[in-house]
Amino acid sequence: MTPEAVVFDIGNVLIEWQPERHFDKVIGEERRKELFAAVDLHAMNDQVDRGANFHELLASMADQHPEWREELGIWHDQWIEMASPEIPHSVRLLRALRAKGVPVFALTNFGVQTFEIAEPVYPFLTEFDKRYISGHMQVIKPEARIYEMVEDDCGVAPAGLLFADDRTDNIEMAASRGWQTHLFTGPQGWADCLVAKGLLTEEEAV
Repeated sequence: MTPEAVVFDIGNVLIEWQPERHFDKVIGEERRKELFAAVDLHAMNDQVDRGANFHELLASMADQHPEWREELGIWHDQWIEMASPEIPHSVRLLRALRAKGVPVFALTNFGVQTFEIAEPVYPFLTEFDKRYISGHMQVIKPEARIYEMVEDDCGVAPAGLLFADDRTDNIEMAASRGWQTHLFTGPQGWADCLVAKGLLTEEEAV
């Protein structure tokens, strides 16, 4: 069936999210590897995505790991540099769908405070018809509950949702619930999917 609504992940679909790349530039690859081995920064980020206060958690982590205080300060103070740049073709696809009257939702693992940091930098984050932000929902992908919450709220049956995400586990959970899915590996593949689904023409998907 033709999808009734399109659901975008944000990180690595609309905005690149590559913390290791940023740290490699700032402190060098060797030091970055030591940091990520000593401090589970991705687990820390999951806590933020579940609703933990970004600023308070970073301060607590710095107290727990004083030898890495400066580097944890980079994670805090330069967070927007880690969440960059935007992926322009994906943003154009979002706007092309909206121009066609296709409802467009966001479903993203994103903290409350970090989303507040990102929103003024990336105005397209305000352009969704509905936004499902994990920090506010206090549950993250790929847990079934977050998909259930979307289904309960959005007014579209699971089979009518087309979801793009860069992580296989997130896609598999959505598919298991009957959503249509696309594993995002780049914007051109996503554009081709939207054309194949009958939502955009090739000209509109450029």
